Amino acid sequence: MEGKTVRSPHTHAALACSAALLLAAFTTACGSEAEADTRKPTAPHGVTAQASSATSAHVMWEAATDDTAVTGYDVYRQGKKVKSVPANRVMIDVDGLTASTAYTFTVRARDAAGNLSAPSAAVSVTTPAPTPADHEAPTRPVKLRGKADGSRAATLSWGGSTDDVGVTAYDIYQEDSRIHSVPGTQTTARLTGLRPGTVYTFTVRARDAADTSSPDSNSLDVTTASTPGAPASTAPTDLRITSEADGKEYAVDLDWKQPETGGKIPAYQLYMNGRLTTTIVWGGEPPAGRAHYRLTVTDPRGTRYSMKIRAKLPDGKWGDFSAVRTVVLGD
Repeated sequence: MEGKTVRSPHTHAALACSAALLLAAFTTACGSEAEADTRKPTAPHGVTAQASSATSAHVMWEAATDDTAVTGYDVYRQGKKVKSVPANRVMIDVDGLTASTAYTFTVRARDAAGNLSAPSAAVSVTTPAPTPADHEAPTRPVKLRGKADGSRAATLSWGGSTDDVGVTAYDIYQEDSRIHSVPGTQTTARLTGLRPGTVYTFTVRARDAADTSSPDSNSLDVTTASTPGAPASTAPTDLRITSEADGKEYAVDLDWKQPETGGKIPAYQLYMNGRLTTTIVWGGEPPAGRAHYRLTVTDPRGTRYSMKIRAKLPDGKWGDFSAVRTVVLGD
């Protein structure tokens, strides 16, 4: 007896259904097209424009939205596109503008399909007039004067400087360190945090918008009051320094009044620009009253030195420093 396979109607229906599903899936994956992106992004909002200089403006905006994704922004000036940026940037600098001129900016968003949003609200900005070039340093402050206010403060005043554009600040220096600054409209300063019984040497320099400083004002020595019971100062006083050319070298002459120590002063230390340069030891009998010392240097004309000295006291200790004096070779 021969065997015979019998298929039920249900089997035929299932096979037909599976084939139809496979065909539909294949057609969807390989034959159909995605729906086209025709929807425009929203217009950027919150647009602002600010003049960065006489020839540039800074434009900013809030991000736009899109049904797929925003891919970039176009910036327009007077209706003409001047810049394009990617979607992660919401600000830009527009250069090449003209001073004292009004400009109008708008921004449009863009998506991957090339759809452009409507223009943002227009914003206007006017570039300022050009700032004059500042080629000159301010003149030096004049007539610096002042006094100690007790043991820990001092008040200074000076005559104002001039500049081809304008003085923006005055810097107060103690020796060669800037310790305080005031606006260019101010010609007085009060300095605090000083030490009692100390000689301070102050100078003032004017500064302009280009950050160019004037030459130093005259120097001013201010001695703060000593605290009760403090010993008398042992600093040399009335230090004077001059320089003169001597062939290819310069001779620097120092002259000062010696301190009252109750005995002879056998030596002095000379500091230049904050560093110990030499110890001055008298070859014979130490001088009385004023003392003098000549130093020879080989640095070029225009070199600047800040100098101070201190005496070796009869008990072998070093005394207080003199006020600082500045000398420029060849001046």
